[in-house]
Amino acid sequence: MTDHADQSGTNPVTTRRGIRSFVLRQGRMTEGQKKAYERCWPKYGLTREQGMIDPRQVFGREAWLNLEIGFGMGRSLADMAEAAPEQDFIGVEVHLAGVGALLKEVEDRGLENVRIYAIDANDVIDLCLPDASLDRVMLFFPDPWHKKRHHKRRLVQPEFVQRIRHKLRVGGDFHLATDWESYADHMMAVMSDAEGFANAGEAGQCIPRPEYRPITKFEQRGARLGHGVWDLLFRRTN
Repeated sequence: MTDHADQSGTNPVTTRRGIRSFVLRQGRMTEGQKKAYERCWPKYGLTREQGMIDPRQVFGREAWLNLEIGFGMGRSLADMAEAAPEQDFIGVEVHLAGVGALLKEVEDRGLENVRIYAIDANDVIDLCLPDASLDRVMLFFPDPWHKKRHHKRRLVQPEFVQRIRHKLRVGGDFHLATDWESYADHMMAVMSDAEGFANAGEAGQCIPRPEYRPITKFEQRGARLGHGVWDLLFRRTN
């Protein structure tokens, strides 16, 4: 079985078992997204079967390497890649409509510095990325699982953070953002206690939104309604 999406809309699978941090939605790709997928996946798609990648071979150069986990519909990732052509970006998303949408953005903008996995991020971390290969990991607006009984489903947990740590080079950044204050508090507690990480801002404090993180339409709408957004930046120290 391949791990990339097929044209029937079959959802990608994961080799990991246990608690999932996401729910697979059954949304279909639009015709435009499907056509972009058909044209672009062979060039920009990465699969689990490829095993551990060498980013220098994948991108044909040695450059700052970013990983975004859960890029949604891909507009922000495309914006970041377009704004920083000297950097490379790997995006991970399990929802096929988002994969198709990002591929369309990549094609329309002529981006050469983006590659995509359409599988569970846990599999990408465990099976596809060499240790100390990443300069920045970005986790923007993950599902907050706001009900207390669902907190165990939150992606940001001590074990997950340590697996991220090993994929970052020493000095690399883990950038998190959420619009749920309770999740921001949870993230801060987990990251502040995490071995091998230090807050890039003041201890126990969030940071202003870095310029490289685009403001999403969802975020703009939330700001008009008075909703807050919290950015956390932690750096691998050892």
